[in-house]
Amino acid sequence: MEDDDFEPRLGKMGATKIRRGRSYMSQVLRAANLAGGIRALTGRQLRFNGSRIGRGSGVGRVLGSRDRFAAFRQRRVIAKSRIVKLGGPRGMDAARAHLRYIQRDGVTREGMPGQLYSAEQDKADGRAFLERADGDRHQFRFIVSPEDGMEYEELKSLTRRLMTQMEQDLGTKLDWVAVDHFNTGHPHTHIIVRGRDERGKDLIIARDYIKQGFRERAAELVSLDLGPRTDIEIENRLRHEIEQEQLTSIDRRLIRDMDADGIVTTADRDPFQQSLRAGRLQALGRLGLADEITPSRWSLAVGFDDTLKRMGERGDIIRTLQRSFADKGLARAAADYAIFDPAMRPTRPIVGRVVERGLSDELNDRHYLIVDAADGRSHYVDIGRGEATRLIPTGAIIRIEPKSVDARPVDRAIAQIAAANGGRYSIDIHLRHDRSATETYAQTHVRRLEAMRRTMGNIEREADGAWIIASDHIHSAVAFEAHQAKAAPVIVDTLSGLPLDQQIGADGATWLDRELTAEQSEPLRDAGFGSEVRAALVARRQWLIGQGLAREEEGRTIYRTNLLATLRQRELARVARQLSDELGLGYAEAKPGQRIEGVYRRPVDLASGRYALIEKAREFTLVPWRPVLERHLDRQVSGVMKGDAINWTIGRGRSGPSIS
Repeated sequence: MEDDDFEPRLGKMGATKIRRGRSYMSQVLRAANLAGGIRALTGRQLRFNGSRIGRGSGVGRVLGSRDRFAAFRQRRVIAKSRIVKLGGPRGMDAARAHLRYIQRDGVTREGMPGQLYSAEQDKADGRAFLERADGDRHQFRFIVSPEDGMEYEELKSLTRRLMTQMEQDLGTKLDWVAVDHFNTGHPHTHIIVRGRDERGKDLIIARDYIKQGFRERAAELVSLDLGPRTDIEIENRLRHEIEQEQLTSIDRRLIRDMDADGIVTTADRDPFQQSLRAGRLQALGRLGLADEITPSRWSLAVGFDDTLKRMGERGDIIRTLQRSFADKGLARAAADYAIFDPAMRPTRPIVGRVVERGLSDELNDRHYLIVDAADGRSHYVDIGRGEATRLIPTGAIIRIEPKSVDARPVDRAIAQIAAANGGRYSIDIHLRHDRSATETYAQTHVRRLEAMRRTMGNIEREADGAWIIASDHIHSAVAFEAHQAKAAPVIVDTLSGLPLDQQIGADGATWLDRELTAEQSEPLRDAGFGSEVRAALVARRQWLIGQGLAREEEGRTIYRTNLLATLRQRELARVARQLSDELGLGYAEAKPGQRIEGVYRRPVDLASGRYALIEKAREFTLVPWRPVLERHLDRQVSGVMKGDAINWTIGRGRSGPSIS
């Protein structure tokens, strides 16, 4: 290299640089990158998407553009990420619930609760982590699952090295905790990262890094630990993909090579790749997703990739059903497996027994129920976010129906009142429009509007408290309901917490009793759980006859008048005596029309249903429980009994907010 091989450039101080041995092409490419890429130089406008804003942008782009051959040999790692907002009254509550969830029982190799750890501690303090995070705008949640995770005895070392590398990539120390899970076929790690950098400012991570860089860093470390994938490993995995009824890496290559008419060929310079393509296209043809036009030329069905994704999801669900029933020792025919899809209208409600509750998406906290239904079929039900459905004991009898996505009467009332008042709504406008309405009733409409504004952001509120209601408000309400249904697509109603066999001789008003006395009971198929219900109804009928609560006349069963109330009172009296001895308080029976006041202490599960224990200074009472009480343990409540229900008010006195 000549010492005088340099090119002087005029400009600002420091702008003159020595160019040694750099080709003309490399200088052009460098200038193009600085100008925003080749597309920017050609005049083609790139849409701004914010993917390069934040820390790690350059690292993410570099890692995402690595040599395809090197990436092909690299060990595969699945990395999922989610940014969770912590603002609002429920933000930290959700963070606490997530932390509890990832430390739940049965996730270690020994079936023990998960152990939280951090960069320095093998037993991290989750409460202290949340206290530090109080006030954070957001947090990051990651799941890292190496394809060869079973090769690791433990994942702590891998996770700590990954987070150290992430700190170097982002240029800041990170405050994080993690839990390793071994309760599935693929060991994985949950990582929670605070949304603050080492200076206490909001931590912004570039989308390129979250989407690609983080996964590539994990794959680098796993490849370093276990070595790159061998030719035999790669070939075996690809051969296995040929007949799979799900979207595969071969399909993704076919999509890249497909022309505008959806035509692909089997031709490839690599003989092995050509055999893979030919075999996969033959398999897609058998599935009805591809047609051979001429030898070696195939037409792919429109949307075949989405079809394969759905087929893969259905296959996973069927395997989940098979495993669940096998674990419980229940024999069910595969032909009777069904997926409860609330989006298909009309969808009939189902009644059945809870076989299992599980997690379908750990990152987004989506749960499922497996229900052995009275219609003789075994249903997989996506129940949405875990917090949307309270815990239900295995064996409980439940009823599931799709959540309505139609506009509510309150929405139609708002639209009607606003249309008559220049597109504006407020409590005062409501009361002037409808003289019979009360302020409490109008407040329910305001709460509805506030919920829609917070979630959808498409409703405007003026400074004086009035709301601007658009002419398409009903459509906005439907969109809001559809959005809510994504988090909780079904309504789960617990009909009885008692398993079916325990209801036969229970001294209380059971679900079996309600079925026996109902004018129209649930249809029962003489198969699966349906046949078990038929047998249980016969046995319960005989028990009631033995107790003198029913009799047989001319082939018919005559049940005692007020059978359910009689059974309910018998059980309440028995349980009240037990609780009276336990609490040292007298029992006061709640009667219709009576005002109930006291402190809500706990729920009490009976054969007749769930009751709330309301305690006063010298006595207690048992009244029907409502889900809204769950958030008000050990708080003063009051309400009025109305039949088998009660309208509650939180706080002392009669002027508190109603929660009926």
